[in-house]
Amino acid sequence: MNKTRNIVLTGLMIAIGIVIVTVLKNFGGQPILRLFSPMHFPVIVAGFVIGPVEGLICGVLTPALSYLINQLPPNGPWAMMVELGVYGLVCGLGMKMIKNDNPTVKIYITLIIAMILGRIAGGLVTGFILNAGEYSLSAWISAYFIGTAPAIVADLILVPVIVRALQNAGLANIR
Repeated sequence: MNKTRNIVLTGLMIAIGIVIVTVLKNFGGQPILRLFSPMHFPVIVAGFVIGPVEGLICGVLTPALSYLINQLPPNGPWAMMVELGVYGLVCGLGMKMIKNDNPTVKIYITLIIAMILGRIAGGLVTGFILNAGEYSLSAWISAYFIGTAPAIVADLILVPVIVRALQNAGLANIR
């Protein structure tokens, strides 16, 4: 039963990520997508609530399928597949490995680590594979931190609230 539940929830999170992108693409376009990075929410929540493997799968498949359906992200899915895959994996692992009695603190610590590692991984893929020799440290900082600052703030505000609500409702696998 638990395995089936995890598969269904992972599929649901992937679908939510694609639907959010599709809706915002049609109503706000690329600027609103870049500003809020809506594909991140369901992937991060999947890692926290379902587990690390499911978070990784959700992080890899959501941008890949979004690219096939929406042609977003516009530069191809590869860097975002790595970035979001790391988010999902680290969020799931953090909930298992970080020892803290306060669940909210545990979520914040995990989320911050995941967001840093995911952005580093995405930047490495972009800098060394996709745009080798054409990508600078300042371009990475601009693309992954400055340009997405509102998304970072939104993640830090909304994700812990969503995860705690799901935990309190008994819908999260990991405590």
